[in-house]
Amino acid sequence: MIDQWNAVVSPVTVEPAAQGKLGGSSFMVKDVFAVRGCTNGAGNPRWLETHGPAEEHAEVVSLLLQAGARLTGTTHTDELMFSLNGENVHYGTPVNPKAPGCIPGGSSSGSAVAVAAGLADFALGTDTGGSVRVPASYCGVYGMRPTHGSVSAAGVIPLAASFDTVGWMASGPELLRSAGDVLLPPSASGNSGFRRVITAEDAWGRADRESAEALDPYLSLLRGAGGSHESVQLAQEGLSEWMTMFRTIQGYEIWQQHGPWIEREQPVFGPDIAQRFAWAGTIERADYEKAEGRRQQVRQALADLLREDGVLVIPTTTGTAPALGQKGPQLEERRSNTMQLTCIAGLAGLPQITIPAAEVGGCPVAISVIAGPGQDRRLLDWVAALVPAVRGNL
Repeated sequence: MIDQWNAVVSPVTVEPAAQGKLGGSSFMVKDVFAVRGCTNGAGNPRWLETHGPAEEHAEVVSLLLQAGARLTGTTHTDELMFSLNGENVHYGTPVNPKAPGCIPGGSSSGSAVAVAAGLADFALGTDTGGSVRVPASYCGVYGMRPTHGSVSAAGVIPLAASFDTVGWMASGPELLRSAGDVLLPPSASGNSGFRRVITAEDAWGRADRESAEALDPYLSLLRGAGGSHESVQLAQEGLSEWMTMFRTIQGYEIWQQHGPWIEREQPVFGPDIAQRFAWAGTIERADYEKAEGRRQQVRQALADLLREDGVLVIPTTTGTAPALGQKGPQLEERRSNTMQLTCIAGLAGLPQITIPAAEVGGCPVAISVIAGPGQDRRLLDWVAALVPAVRGNL
């Protein structure tokens, strides 16, 4: 396979282990999923040097192989999954097929590009702070971040355990649902859809004007997709405070997970990644515990808002993918604003689907739907039924 998109780390092939629901489909996995006989690099040469080949597949890889899918490669990631940009100083940046000259988004950049470029039918990524949702938006594909803990992370390199999820991306909602049928646990919630559609006004205030205008027709149709519609302010203290809460908890957990390895091995990181790890090492446990207590309040508030019959609609990111090569405060501000959107599902551990819904200047922009905890299958079914109907009315 010739990879003109710089998406693939290794074109390793593993044949299906059985016939099943995903028969005839191909998939790739982010270079943090164990594949028997392969060594994960996690986007950093020193990690590759200090770790050995996997003895067994990650549990989700085995599930997909048992369902008839064929593994066709591992894909690039930001260093140790600690970015939303997709740029890697060691291995280069995967090329965004849907927005030439723009970043693909990270950290599951290679997986998003592989799907957008048609190198694989679907791909696995991880999503801690938005690392499936953001590249799915920037590359114009569908992305699923499941309820935290609903999909096994056995055999997957962790980042921040209380936020880490195994997510997936696909070119269409039907395949997104089919992969979910294999990866998600059985559900007793039924497939009755959602009776309440909720618009988060403070989240929509984070979208840039051009993107908000482009998404408005899709948003209008979503508002009519349930029995009722309501608009709310999610964060009375401001989404910036939610983002700070998220970053504090995430950063503390990241340093507990990877700090000892970093101090021992002294890996070379790109400047932005190095700064984030250095900052993570300064977070005090008291600050972490304070933020953790506040997170439980957010989690309960969102569960009470959504219940089993509500779906929350927000922009996935603040806008289209930024141009390649941006540095400094401008890019960091964009990342911060985007995290004010991605932290919503992250803090509460909720399932979220990214839907490519419009274009601005020829580049994709996405809308997201978020459901209550454990409503993953219902959300996948709802989107699979909704998307063709919405497209027919646009």
